[in-house]
Amino acid sequence: MTLADATLAVFTLFNTLRFLAYVPQIARALKDSSGAQAISLGTWSLFLVSHLSAMAYAVVNQNDWTMATLFLLNGMGCALIIAIATVKRSHYRRQLQPTEPWSSADGDYYGDLSRTAPWMKN
Repeated sequence: MTLADATLAVFTLFNTLRFLAYVPQIARALKDSSGAQAISLGTWSLFLVSHLSAMAYAVVNQNDWTMATLFLLNGMGCALIIAIATVKRSHYRRQLQPTEPWSSADGDYYGDLSRTAPWMKN
């Protein structure tokens, strides 16, 4: 085994482990009920762009499809975490908003001001 083969094997091993390390983060994000607030979309987006640029480098500059595939898988893991967090935050925000901001029973959009405005009281 040459030095190049050994470094490729180490690279492959640790990038595969890194991809597998996304699984607990994905599982926790899926179970989260508070809008996945602990997940930094900026950080994960930076990881995603970093992986995609490394993938492009591997293909264009090195013609190394093994390296490109590993970076693609890592990018997919990042994209999945970003997608889950985004969906969770959207659902969480919808839960916090009232389902009906006003009703026709209030009289109009602003409600019946005579109940709250002091100048309208008899």
